[in-house]
Amino acid sequence: MLISRTLVDAATAANLPATDVLFVDCRFDLADAGKGDRDYAEAHIAGAVRADLDRELADMGTPANGRGRHPLPGRAAFEAFLSRIGWRPDTQVIAYDGAGGALAAARFWWLARLAGLDNVAVLDGGWPAWLAAKLPVDSVVPARAPTSVDACFDAAGTVTAEELSAELASGRFVLIDARATPRYRGEVEPLDPVAGHVPGARNRPFADNLDANGFFRRPEELRKAFEAIIGPHPAEDVVHMCGSGVTACHNLLAMEYAGLCGSRLYAPSWSGWVSDRARPVATGDR
Repeated sequence: MLISRTLVDAATAANLPATDVLFVDCRFDLADAGKGDRDYAEAHIAGAVRADLDRELADMGTPANGRGRHPLPGRAAFEAFLSRIGWRPDTQVIAYDGAGGALAAARFWWLARLAGLDNVAVLDGGWPAWLAAKLPVDSVVPARAPTSVDACFDAAGTVTAEELSAELASGRFVLIDARATPRYRGEVEPLDPVAGHVPGARNRPFADNLDANGFFRRPEELRKAFEAIIGPHPAEDVVHMCGSGVTACHNLLAMEYAGLCGSRLYAPSWSGWVSDRARPVATGDR
């Protein structure tokens, strides 16, 4: 079953047969790494399995070595996770978090797409929208039979620092930084040792993708906003980054939802870029 490759609203998701949908709870709190697990244990969408940013959606057990604060998980590890949660090709996967997709649900979506899953989407409005609609929740951890999964990360979905530098210099790439504007400008830096941004990067804070109620803006509105940033460049020449490769996926999802498909991720993002102090840094609006 394929309902969506980008976003699903709560009403549509709630009406899918339980046998045809797999909800993935990706709630995470950067200030309290254990909160997502506690929240899931207290209540989650009925039937949802758990995916923790630090445990399943990143490789935190290996030295970063320039891969950023949330290094990508290895293919085998992500494949094993999909097997444990019982993913099947005929199942619509719907990921959600508590921040409109910005804190890990979009990261799961992007990783799943990178691994070749076509039938994966993000719950528009996330956990708050589900609660507001008074849809079923429980605290039961579902027992799902493991499945056989053969995933292979598509290397074309990411770029290296060397490729990024070269193609920015050539004018081919457009680099979009999803961090809040004060961090992009270098006015504040709460997490990484250097403030600023990659020279030539353009700023599109991920929060701008959402309306005041935490739902994604209309596709045509998003398309207009991103086209104003990328100009004549095709989506395939757009690269996304943020602080550690998580919220950048929100911009990538927003572009896909707007019909601008094929952009890529510089996964180490700012934390990976500044791990090499020889790399240039810009501040201000340019």
